[in-house]
Amino acid sequence: MASTADSPRPRRTRAGRFYAGLLISPVIAAILVSAAVAKYSGGSGSPADPYQIGTPEDLATLGNTPDDWDGQFVLVKDIDLTGYSEKNFHLIGGWVGFGAADNKPFSGMFDGKGRTISNLSFRDTDSRAYVGLFRYINNGEVNNLKLVNMKITGNGMSTGALAGYLEAGAIVNCHAAGINVTGNTQVGGLVGYVGGAVAQCSSRGQVAGIRYVGGLVGNISEGTVARSYSKATVSGDESVGGLAGATVNQASIIDSCYATGKVRGGAGVGGLVGLAAQGRIFKCYSTGAVTGDQNVGGLTGEVMFFGEVIISFWDKEASGQTKSSGGTGRTTAEMRSADTYSSWDFNLTWASICEGLHTPVFLWQIPLGDLRCPDGVSILDFAWFALQWERADCGAVNSSCEWADLDESGDVGYRDLAIFAENWLTGLD
Repeated sequence: MASTADSPRPRRTRAGRFYAGLLISPVIAAILVSAAVAKYSGGSGSPADPYQIGTPEDLATLGNTPDDWDGQFVLVKDIDLTGYSEKNFHLIGGWVGFGAADNKPFSGMFDGKGRTISNLSFRDTDSRAYVGLFRYINNGEVNNLKLVNMKITGNGMSTGALAGYLEAGAIVNCHAAGINVTGNTQVGGLVGYVGGAVAQCSSRGQVAGIRYVGGLVGNISEGTVARSYSKATVSGDESVGGLAGATVNQASIIDSCYATGKVRGGAGVGGLVGLAAQGRIFKCYSTGAVTGDQNVGGLTGEVMFFGEVIISFWDKEASGQTKSSGGTGRTTAEMRSADTYSSWDFNLTWASICEGLHTPVFLWQIPLGDLRCPDGVSILDFAWFALQWERADCGAVNSSCEWADLDESGDVGYRDLAIFAENWLTGLD
């Protein structure tokens, strides 16, 4: 009998290779299928694994994929939309008409992670309602996003750089700078119509429209705008305001906001709000120059019977207006005095005023390292930081060593210095 060592080695036949291929091919097929269905830079759209938006193509795909508009998204890189326009870019969220079965709002979550989307130029050529990066949001959220150099032009109702129509849901910590927004009715630098919540947001640039035109938002209905500001220049015909064009519902609320941009209009023109038909304006101020033809005011152009303005102020000198249908006028010096705002919240909402130097700003605007007057991180702050160097008794009693304990470790050392250096010359948001 032949030994095992002498037995012929089994050969791999063609059939054997074929069957081995059958075993491997499902794995390869799965990889190929996975690659084929990947619409974005990663993710599955779930809260634990959101779709990753990392390229202009990803954002364009989102606009073209209504079935994903209830998903979770995260911006993983800054996106430059130069070259995109109404010809090759679809806005996110679809609107056909009131009560239409084909309405498809964005109802998911979009987290910008503090990153930027820039340089979109979009002109509505169909006279459709709702124009903005997000055309229509209902029960959705957009957070932590920056928009830069957006030129948005609408022909119908509700136009904004970020959102045309926020029926319900929230927009939080979103900022638009260098914007040019033009529309018809309900035009805002950030949002056209607000039926949800807008908080800790800002706008800078140019806003123009016909009716209900505001630097940040156009029209507030059953919605709230809080802890937000606008430095945009605003122009329009009717109900024109530095922050908001109008508040039109008993549930309309503007809480702790300000506006500093120039406002020019026809009827119902105010440094903060053009028309307060209903709702409440609470602890707000404006300092921008205001000009108009009829119902013009330093803070509000017109306040109707169901509108209310509480503990709010405008700068009589800077605005050029000594009267307002709501609010209290103050001189520029008084607007820069803490005594004017004695009942405001300077613990959780507003930053402490440096007497005589500026009007209030929000705590959320102040970068780490801005230890003295809220004006950005400068040599004055470095000198103050140096005075606290190597202190080891930082806590609530001494305001974390006069805020120099940037890492909140209880002492002021090299880790705090690294944080300070990282924010050197950073200005206010």
